[in-house]
Amino acid sequence: MEIALIGNPNTGKTSLFNNLTGSYEYVGNWSGVTVEKKVGVFKKNIGHLIDLPGVYTLNPLSKDEGVVTSFFLNESVDRLLNILDASQLERNLHLTLQLLEFEKPALIGLNMIDVANKRGIQIDYLKLSEILGVPVVPVVARSGKGCDQLVDVISTKSIQPMKKNLTYYGKEIEEAITAFSGELTGKTTHSIRFLAIQYLEGNEYVKNYVNSLANTQKLQAIVNKLESELQKQTDFKSLTNFIYLKRKEVIEKIISEVARKSDTVIPLSEKIDSIVTNRYLGMPIFLLLMYFMFMLTFDWLGTPLSDALDTLLTGPVTAGFEKVLGAIHASAFIHALIIEGLVAGVGGVLVFVPQIFILFFFISLLEDSGYMARVALVMDRIMESVGLNGKAFIPMMIGFGCNVPGIMAARTIETPRERLLTILLTPLMSCSARLPVYALFVGAFFAAHKAFVVLSLYVLGIVVALVLAKIFSTTLLKSETSLFVIELPPYRLPQFQSLWRSTWDKGKGFVRKAGTFIFAGSVFIWLLSYAGPKGLNVDMDHSFLAAIGNIIAPIFDPIGFGTWQASASLITGFLAKEAIISTMNIIYFVPNDAGLQALLANYYTPLAAYSFMVFILLYIPCLATVATIYKETNSKKWTAFSMIYAFVIAYVLSLIIYQGGMLLGIG
Repeated sequence: MEIALIGNPNTGKTSLFNNLTGSYEYVGNWSGVTVEKKVGVFKKNIGHLIDLPGVYTLNPLSKDEGVVTSFFLNESVDRLLNILDASQLERNLHLTLQLLEFEKPALIGLNMIDVANKRGIQIDYLKLSEILGVPVVPVVARSGKGCDQLVDVISTKSIQPMKKNLTYYGKEIEEAITAFSGELTGKTTHSIRFLAIQYLEGNEYVKNYVNSLANTQKLQAIVNKLESELQKQTDFKSLTNFIYLKRKEVIEKIISEVARKSDTVIPLSEKIDSIVTNRYLGMPIFLLLMYFMFMLTFDWLGTPLSDALDTLLTGPVTAGFEKVLGAIHASAFIHALIIEGLVAGVGGVLVFVPQIFILFFFISLLEDSGYMARVALVMDRIMESVGLNGKAFIPMMIGFGCNVPGIMAARTIETPRERLLTILLTPLMSCSARLPVYALFVGAFFAAHKAFVVLSLYVLGIVVALVLAKIFSTTLLKSETSLFVIELPPYRLPQFQSLWRSTWDKGKGFVRKAGTFIFAGSVFIWLLSYAGPKGLNVDMDHSFLAAIGNIIAPIFDPIGFGTWQASASLITGFLAKEAIISTMNIIYFVPNDAGLQALLANYYTPLAAYSFMVFILLYIPCLATVATIYKETNSKKWTAFSMIYAFVIAYVLSLIIYQGGMLLGIG
C-alpha cells in the first residue's frame, strides 16, 4: 500500500514520518527536480509512506513545489495522510479541501493538539471528522502520542474515497465544472472535479495534463465564458482569488463549528517573539547566542573533551600501535607510515570531534526549538537591503554545519536569480570542516579569547556575504527582490532523542570523512613528505610536498604565511577543509608530548594566524561544495566564478588584515 504524507510546512511532518517509519528506507530526488524524496516503510509493515514536500496549496509557486501536483497526476497512491497543525487549523484547511477534491481515501492526523491547548484552542476532532467525511486522529508527532492509533486507522480497509463536495463554488463555476466533465469523461482516471478546479485556478501542471486529453480551444472557451460571467460581480478579481474566497467561506464555517478559543490566553510564543524578533533586540540576542555556542564549543566543554581525546590518541593509542608494530617487527617505512602518517593525520582530525558535535548539538537545539525561523525573520530587513530576502538566510545558516546541504537548501527559494545568488554566497558561511583549523589556531594564539575570535570569523563570513549580495544583485544578477513569507513554528522544548538523532545526522559525515577521505589523504600526504627527488626518507624540507608548497608560497608571503608548509596545507584544503589539519599534523610531526599548537608559534605570529584563518574562511570552497554548486546551477561558468571570486576576496581581505596590522604595529 502506497500512502502519501502531505501537509503545510512546519506542521510536524518530519516528526510524524520518523515516528511512523523509524528510519528512511530510500532517500533520493524526485524525477526532474532537485527536491529530496523520502520513502519509508511503516513499522508495522503495512506499506510505504511517501513524504511529500510541505506546501500550502496544490497550485505551485515554484518548480520544486510542483512535485506534489506531479505526484498526484503521474504516480500511484492508495491513500492520503494529511497532517494538520491544530493551532493553525484555519490556514491548514485550505490544502485539506483541495486534497479531498482529489477523491482518494484520506485520513487526517491532527497534530500539535498540546500546542493548541496551551494557546487556549479546543478542537472537537470528532465533529471535524464528521464534517470532512474522513477519519481524524489527534496526535503529538514529536512524542509519538496517538501514532499507533493513526497506524491502526491507516491499515483498516474501511476508509472510503471522499465523495461529498464540501465546497460549493457558486452557480457559474459549478456549471463550468460540469462542462469540463463533458470534455474529460472517459479520458482520465483522476477526479474530474479536482482537475477542473485546479485548471480554473491556473495550476500549470494540471493545465498541461488536461490539455493533452481534451480540445484546448473548447476548454479555453469554458474558462473565457466563466470569467465573463464572473466579471459582472463587483468583487471579482481573478478566478484564483474567487476560488480561494469560496474555500475560505467553507473553512470559516468549519472552524466556527469545531474550534473554541479563549481570548484570555496570550500564547507564550507571542511573548517570546516580542523580544527575540524585536527590531532592536533581535540581532544582539542572535549574536549573544552564537557567542554562548562558541564558549561551549571552545572553552567550557569542547576544549577539555578534545584535550582528553588528544591525550588518549597521542598516549595509549599511539603507544598501542607502536607496541603492535614492534611485535610484528614492522619495517621502518611501515612504522613511519602508521605513526607519522595515519595516527598523526587522522588522529589530528579526530581530536576535534567533540567540538564538532557540541556545535551541531547546539545548532540542532536552536532548530528544534523553533528559533532558527525567527533568525530568518530578524535578518529579513538586512537581507532585503542587499537584494535577497530572509528565506535566503536559512540555507546560509545550514551552511554553518556544511556548505553542501546549505547550497541544496537554496532549492526552496522561488526566484531563479535569488536561488543562484544564495548558492554563490552560501560557501562563505563557516562550515564545521573549518572548525578544527580555528580550534587549532585560537588555542595556540588566542587562548584567552577563543570564543570571541571564532565568533568574529563567523560574523565576518556573514558580512562579506551581505556586501557581495548587494554588489552582485546590482550588477551581475539584477532583479526585484521577491516577497518574504515564512511560517513561524511554535516554540518547543526539544526532546533529547530527537536532538541526538539530528546531531548525529549532521556530525556523522565528519567522522565518516575522517575514516575514509582523510585516511586516504593522510597516506598520500605522508608519502609526498617521505619521498623527494633524492629518494625516500628524505628531510621534510627536501620532499616532494615541500617542492609543491614552495612553488606557490611566494603568493602568500604578503598576507603573512609565505611558507611551503602553509601553502601545502591550503592545497589539500581544497579537497576537504579538515585535510588542512591532517596535513599540518604530518608536516609538523614531533613525537611524544610536543604539541602542534606549541610548534605553530615558530611559523606564525598572532596576526598571521588570524590572516590565515580568514583566508581559510573565504578561499575556494572544498571539492564537494564545488561539485554541488555545479550540480545545482548546471553551469560551468557560475561554478568557475564561485571559485575565482572566493579566492580573490579571501586574498584581498587577508592582505588588508595583515598589512593593516603591520602598519599599526600589531604584527
